[in-house]
Amino acid sequence: MTNRALTPTIATLFAATMALTGAAMAQQQPGADFPEGAAKGDVVASCGGCHDINRLKAGYTPQGWHTVMRMMQNFEAPIPADRVAAITDYLVKSFPEKPRPAAVLIEGPVDVSIRQWPVAIPGERPHDPLAARDGSIWYTGQLANVLGRLDPKTGQVREYRVKPQTGPHGLKEDRDGNIWFTGNFSSVIGKLDPASGKVTEYPMPDPAAKDPHSLVFDHDGVLWFTVQQGNKVGRLDPKSGEIKLVTPPTAGARPYGIEVDARNVVYFVEFGAPKIATIDRATLAIREFPLPDAAARPRRLAIGPDGVIWYSDFARGFLGRLDPATGQVKEWQSPSGPNAQPYGIVFTKGAVWYSESAAKPNTIVRFDPATEKFQTWSVPGGGDIVRNMDVTSDGNPVTANSLVNEVGLVEVKGSR
Repeated sequence: MTNRALTPTIATLFAATMALTGAAMAQQQPGADFPEGAAKGDVVASCGGCHDINRLKAGYTPQGWHTVMRMMQNFEAPIPADRVAAITDYLVKSFPEKPRPAAVLIEGPVDVSIRQWPVAIPGERPHDPLAARDGSIWYTGQLANVLGRLDPKTGQVREYRVKPQTGPHGLKEDRDGNIWFTGNFSSVIGKLDPASGKVTEYPMPDPAAKDPHSLVFDHDGVLWFTVQQGNKVGRLDPKSGEIKLVTPPTAGARPYGIEVDARNVVYFVEFGAPKIATIDRATLAIREFPLPDAAARPRRLAIGPDGVIWYSDFARGFLGRLDPATGQVKEWQSPSGPNAQPYGIVFTKGAVWYSESAAKPNTIVRFDPATEKFQTWSVPGGGDIVRNMDVTSDGNPVTANSLVNEVGLVEVKGSR
């Protein structure tokens, strides 16, 4: 090949191409577009090892960032102790909380009292609550790798440690009082015997099922669970320990909340698709119900005594109703608007109760199916974030408030 000097035009084009390529490569580097600061290098090195570093852009209040840093320390993230203050300062200055919709408060006919209790370890991120049959409230301390039990009568908290890096997420009580939970970071289902503190683990049989998520017992005592990122639904027989996994028909469906209706039918929502689904308990065949809006992203669900499914559309800010007998769907805009991010939801005392997780402050919302009217209350202390809810034996909703490190009880007083 003959060596020749590039003509000025070609040379200019070559230089421009290389400059653009270099800029593109720089943008692909984790944190390349982060603001400059003394601790930027520490943040890029420490915060990108466990999750997508761009999640930092969501932003928090200064108090929120301090809590997040404590969470990361609890979970033994690789953060040098002598750099914690500098990293926290950088995050507070570089990624402030983004604007959130103001909570819309609506008067109504029902009185409630909202009680809250701090959990034992700062920054443990209580993820899901459980209203146990003995009146206690359990929770998963996800980033401290604990299961906690609160006695609402005394305020006393007792916590049970599970293995490091388990990341307990959902939890349910069986007929014998054992507490079952999903190990969201360790690919296991766990069972805690509160009397002895012994934990038994049931590992996932498929490495793709890496993140067991939410769970529920059917009327026969069989455990059903979702695997969100692994895109699977599972069945665990507590008698044999056998686990079976199936994949929904929709790619990237991201099965999330899961419940059982009065007829012992298992339903779950697909957070990665605009669909709600049911799984046959015998054949494991999955039937999907498409929602009318392609942008819908149902995150949690609750089932009324009539078998109607209520769901929180996190992405669009709607409360939805699906009649599985007809496939008919009806939706209502959540009071605080399209960016309210409805999340944890239950059906109790003849109404739907849920929380708006992005409203400032978070809200408890009551929706009366008979009148189709909303009533709302602000969560004391902000609430951030009510990811799931449960119901006590006397019908009161319970919450776990992740960022403020509390569990709560909504005592419904009755009509005014």
